[in-house]
Amino acid sequence: MKTNFILAVILLFTNSLIAQMSTESWYNMDPENDDVMGVSSNRAYDELLKDREAKPVVVAIIDGGTDIDHEDLVGKIWINEDEIPDNGKDDDNNGYIDDVYGWNFIGDEDGENMNHSNLEVTRIYRMLEPEWGDKDSADYADNEEFMLYLECKRLVDKKQSSAEDFLETLHVLKSNLIFADSILTLVLGTEDYTVDQLKKIKEEPLNELAEFMMHWMEGGVDVALVDELIKQTESEALYRYNVDFDPRYIVGDDWTNNDDPYYCNNDVMGPRAGHGTSVAGNVGAVRNNGVGPDGVCEDVQLMIIRVVPDGDEYDKDVANAIIYAVDNGASVINMSFGKGYSPQKEFVDSALKYANEHDVLIVHAAGNEGVNNDVTHHYPLNIDDDGNIINSKFLVVGACTQEKGKNLVASFSNYGSKTVDLFAPGDFIYSCNPGDEYSYASGTSMASPVAAGVAAIIRSYFPELTAEEVKEILMASVTVYDKKVLVPTSDGSKRKKDKFINLSVSGGVINAYNAVKLAIERSGN
Repeated sequence: MKTNFILAVILLFTNSLIAQMSTESWYNMDPENDDVMGVSSNRAYDELLKDREAKPVVVAIIDGGTDIDHEDLVGKIWINEDEIPDNGKDDDNNGYIDDVYGWNFIGDEDGENMNHSNLEVTRIYRMLEPEWGDKDSADYADNEEFMLYLECKRLVDKKQSSAEDFLETLHVLKSNLIFADSILTLVLGTEDYTVDQLKKIKEEPLNELAEFMMHWMEGGVDVALVDELIKQTESEALYRYNVDFDPRYIVGDDWTNNDDPYYCNNDVMGPRAGHGTSVAGNVGAVRNNGVGPDGVCEDVQLMIIRVVPDGDEYDKDVANAIIYAVDNGASVINMSFGKGYSPQKEFVDSALKYANEHDVLIVHAAGNEGVNNDVTHHYPLNIDDDGNIINSKFLVVGACTQEKGKNLVASFSNYGSKTVDLFAPGDFIYSCNPGDEYSYASGTSMASPVAAGVAAIIRSYFPELTAEEVKEILMASVTVYDKKVLVPTSDGSKRKKDKFINLSVSGGVINAYNAVKLAIERSGN
C-alpha cells in the first residue's frame, strides 16, 4: 500500500512540474512550424480561413456540468432562442421546461442534483445480488448473468477493501505530517523551513522527525496533497464501490426503463462542473482575447448537457442526452466519458442510430486505462451485438503528448488499430475551470474536445459537407508519424514499442490545417 501511495505521489508531483513547463494552448500549434504535435488550428486560421465566412456551429458538451458564466466562455454558450427563461413553461414544446442553455439529466424537478454515484460495476452487482447472491457457483457456472454477477462482486469487494485500507494509510500519514511539522516549526522558529535546515538537525529524536519530513518534502508531498488524495479515495470507498449507496432516488425514476425521457431540470452547471468546463474550454474558449486558453474553434455555440456524476454515467441518461442534442440542433457532440460495463447498452445503441440518421458527428474519448480497445470494450461502444458499426459518424479519440518521439502517445491513453480512429493532444492541456479559474488537465477527456473543435471548424466553414464526409476528411488529413512509440500499459509494467501508425485506424494525429485544405478540395469551395 505504501508503494502504491508513493507512486501516486510521484506521478502527481511530476505531472505538476511538467505542466508548469508546458506551453499554454500548445494543442493549437503546428507540427511543422512549432515542432510540437498540435492540431495546427492557429495555422489554419492564419493561412486558410482568414478571408472565409463561417457559420456558427452548435457543439453539444455531454459531460458533468459547465460553468456557463466563465469569463473565457462569454458569447460561446448556446441559447435556446425559442425558450423564455425562468417562466416555468415549455415554450418550444420540446418536452423540457426552461431549457435555455441545455439540460441536466441527473437531478430532480425541484432543482436537487446528483453529485456522487456508483461505478457501473457496483450498480450491476447491486442489481443482480437479489437474484444470485445465494446461488452456488457449481450449479450455475454456465449461466452468463451469474458469471457477470461473480465478476462484478469480486471486483467491487476488492476495490472497496483496497480503498478503505488506503484511506486509513492516508489518515495516518496526514496525522504524522501535522505532528512532525508542528514540532519542527517550534524547533526552527519558522513555518517556512527548508530541506537544508532539516539536514542540520542531528540530535535524537528530532533527527528522525527531520528525516521523515525531508522524505516527503523532497517528493513534493504536503498536507494539502494528502487531503486531495483522501478526498479521491473517500469517493471510491464511500460512493463508487459502495453497494449500499444508491443516489438515483434523487432523480426518482427507474434507470433500467427509458419510456419517458423528460425528467430532471435545467441546471447545466450542477455541483461538479470542473471537468465539463475544461472540456468546453478546449472546444470553444474565446480565441486571442489574452485570457486563459484559446479554444480550437472560433465560431461555436456550446450546448451544455449534464449526465456524468462523480461516478459512472447511466446508459439511460447518455441516450437521452444524445437525442436531446440532435433534436435541438447540435452538429457535433462531444462525449468525454466512458466505462467498462453497459447494462442498458440498447438505450445508447438506439440513440446512436438516431444521431446517425440526422447528420450529427459524435466524438468520443477512447479512455484512460492504457489498454487496447480492440480487446477491452470501452463504452459507449459503437458496435452492435453482431459486430456491426452502429453509427458511421462516430469518432473515437486517443490522447497524444506534444512530443515528437517515443513518448508521443500519452502513457494513460487507450489505443486500438480497429477501434480508435485517431489521436489528438490530451496531455497537460490548459483550459478553463469554474469561477474564472484555469488549470492544466490530462486525459482522453481533453483530447476528445480538441478533436471536436477541429470537426467544428470544418462544419463551420463548410456546412455543405455531411457529418460522414467531415469524419472522412479528418481521418484522411491526420499528421502521420511513421516511427515507433512506447505503447501504454494498464498495470505500470515496462512499455514496449510499436509503430504509432499501428495504434489507431488513421495512424495519425488530427490536423486542422490539413483538414481545411482537404475540405476546400472536396467541397470545391
